[in-house]
Amino acid sequence: MTQLDLLAKIERLSAIGIDLSAEKDHDQLLESILMGAKEIAGSDGGTLYLLQDDNSLHFEIIISDSLNILMGGKSGNPVTLSPVPLYDLNGNPNKRNVVSCAALENCIINIEDAYISSDYDFSGTRKFDAKSGYRSKSFLSVPMKNHEDKLIGVLQLINAIDPATSGVTTFTKEDEKLVSSLASQAAVALTRKDLIDGLENLLQALVKLVATAIDEKSPYTGGHCKRVPELTMLMAEAVNAENTGSYGDILLSDADLHELEMAAWLHDCGKITTPEYVVDKSTKLETIFDRIALVDARINLLEHEAEIDYLSSHAESNTNLDSKEAALHKKQEKLNELAEIRSYLHRVNTGGEFLSPEESEQIKKLANLSTKYSKTGQASPLLTSEETENLCISKGTLNDKERASIQNHIVATINMLNSLPFPEHLKRVPSIAGAHHERLDGKGYPNGLTAEQLPLQARILALADIFEALTASDRPYRARMPLSKALSILGYMTKEGHLDPDMFRLFVDRKLYLNYAEKYLVPEQIDPVDHESLPGYRCNAGSGVK
Repeated sequence: MTQLDLLAKIERLSAIGIDLSAEKDHDQLLESILMGAKEIAGSDGGTLYLLQDDNSLHFEIIISDSLNILMGGKSGNPVTLSPVPLYDLNGNPNKRNVVSCAALENCIINIEDAYISSDYDFSGTRKFDAKSGYRSKSFLSVPMKNHEDKLIGVLQLINAIDPATSGVTTFTKEDEKLVSSLASQAAVALTRKDLIDGLENLLQALVKLVATAIDEKSPYTGGHCKRVPELTMLMAEAVNAENTGSYGDILLSDADLHELEMAAWLHDCGKITTPEYVVDKSTKLETIFDRIALVDARINLLEHEAEIDYLSSHAESNTNLDSKEAALHKKQEKLNELAEIRSYLHRVNTGGEFLSPEESEQIKKLANLSTKYSKTGQASPLLTSEETENLCISKGTLNDKERASIQNHIVATINMLNSLPFPEHLKRVPSIAGAHHERLDGKGYPNGLTAEQLPLQARILALADIFEALTASDRPYRARMPLSKALSILGYMTKEGHLDPDMFRLFVDRKLYLNYAEKYLVPEQIDPVDHESLPGYRCNAGSGVK
């Protein structure tokens, strides 16, 4: 090998090392390592082995130019050969195999001719050659060790090719040094990739752990933090699949998708600070317990008072039949009235989509009913001022203070996520997760962002969050909602400037709601949906999604 040839190989080694340090795909990295070693040493074939937990060297890639063989790596062709164990069944080191010996002895093994070598067992090689017509001659086996001096694999090259004659020759000392240098760089690249993947896997596991903890915190919202990411990614993939329309020229990269999925998993992490009694509030009067029981007790007392009034009237009119019948009729009317009041208060206590102003006035009038008899001698109102306020909640089961506590979870989410040192490719996770309660018309919270300030990822997450909440079958404050009603509510929210009309239309047109429903909703929720009748479905598109 001339000095010029050696210099060219050193330069090529440097270039390969740079490429290896930048490669992110594991299979491509393995393939680049072996192809680089083949190129530098000028070999016909080669194999890359990695050490696995079973103390065996597993074939990762096998290449032979003359036999046109490529298995493993990016080829998609599976490696069918059995691993090479470092130890036998008795625990003795396997030094008869050249690859395992190089690994165990931590040394480079250079074989000039496998057919005349007596130090190692090449019977398997000879059998392969007999079947394929190949002639395996020179071997170069180089161990790969990481920065902690631990074996991670072995790089083996087969049949060095003489560039002048194209015949098989032996591997030189220069080849040993160059391939050893490449093996060292390869080990660093592989270890670096494993460390990065390990940290990424750890981060994702911790994120899912936090989401699971939030879901487990409440028996009524269990699964929300797991289902929202799945629905979010379903929508994101639909955006990428569009070739025309509002999303025709939009393509979310793998990094964008990863960032969005992470934000979806963490979108409600602030709920870990929200009191359970607020999260779990299933009726308007519920605190530690449902205070409708206290209201029932007061109604029971009013019923007893009606009975007492009747008995008193009966005793005074025991000779007047008409008076007795009138008293009995009056008592029954009172009992019927109290039964209706009880039924009405139970109904409004469950919450719902809307309580009219007329019903609020009715509740305030009922609050003024009072008992005549009490231990203190003072009349007791049917409803306290706090109970009246709660029963007059117009939507849902939360009063203003409790709703503010719930809404504060998004502020807590933003603060918690902003305190984390996210890597560069996840820098937007806090802003995406923290914007899922914002609205296009600027009336959302916590920052009142407008359409121009809301990225596509936040719009996707917002719709996914609302649809999951509407269709969830584990919410305590309402019955299971059918698809048609949930989509109508989304439509009204779109029409009112809450949700992105382009995103809502895509959600409906591609029947993403149905894909999700078939997996997570109970059969009775999946009813027919008339797209054209949905409010907001024909809203103007072009809301600045880019």
